[in-house]
Amino acid sequence: MEVGGRARLERNTRRQLTVSGVEAHSALPPLASKCNIARFGIFVAALNRESFMFAGEAIMSSLEISLVTTAVVFAGALLGIALRAVLPQSQLSGESREVVKLGVGLIATMAALVLGLLIASAKSSFDTQNAELTDMSSKIVLLDRILAHYGPDAKEARDVLRSSVVGALDSLSTETISVPSQSGSSSNGEVLYDQIQGLSPKDDAQRSMQAQALSIMVGVGQTRWLLAAQKSNSVSVPMLVVLVAWLTIIFISFGLFAPPNLTVVASLLVSALSVSGAIFLILELYSPYAGLIHVSGAPLRAALAHLGQ
Repeated sequence: MEVGGRARLERNTRRQLTVSGVEAHSALPPLASKCNIARFGIFVAALNRESFMFAGEAIMSSLEISLVTTAVVFAGALLGIALRAVLPQSQLSGESREVVKLGVGLIATMAALVLGLLIASAKSSFDTQNAELTDMSSKIVLLDRILAHYGPDAKEARDVLRSSVVGALDSLSTETISVPSQSGSSSNGEVLYDQIQGLSPKDDAQRSMQAQALSIMVGVGQTRWLLAAQKSNSVSVPMLVVLVAWLTIIFISFGLFAPPNLTVVASLLVSALSVSGAIFLILELYSPYAGLIHVSGAPLRAALAHLGQ
């Protein structure tokens, strides 16, 4: 019964790999337990995810959105100045000014809270992905050292590992990140896994190193999948629209009670540029693999320098 159940489980694993776009090999690596089958499925699924860097095409770039925000908010200030010229003085009395100040103060407080929370969330997301990339780089170095201690039989697997890291670095250094071919990242990962799985340990020490290498590869695959999933993180469009609307209302009130002179207009323009700069930072931090603010490839470069030694 146990042998029959294991065979059915292996057949199901082959079928799932075929459906996910990965051709099942004619000879599935011998897996000793259900845990190993699950690990192999997780690793191949992660590698089948074309890369942890996607070429998602945004409708507008971060810079374009921030410039539109500047234009809208500054237009609100100019609208307030225009309204000041047409409204009767009775509508701009001291009592009216106080009521408007109270309402705008409430809106300004909410806008400041939302801006602060968005910046903190975006920075946290950026730091998390940077830390995950560093962790993956350290695992790659550790995997290479384990294969080096295994012996000359693992040299081919080390070469494949090095070529995979070089490909990842090329993608990070490209200004416009493009989706790599599936035959590139996917096949390299499968070949590397199969080579380690196909090693023939001669003693207990080599068997232990083979098991450790396979475990580390599963961890690397899970990290790549996590980085790919986090690529979809972004600012909520309704939240961004509401925030810009609040800022526009605030600037209308600024223009409504400000004297129409060049100093006031210049001050309002600088203020509009400042708040749009905050939105620009938020959008950039949520796109860590493209734009002006991006995750550094230094951990991968440092890992590459240690590979093959």
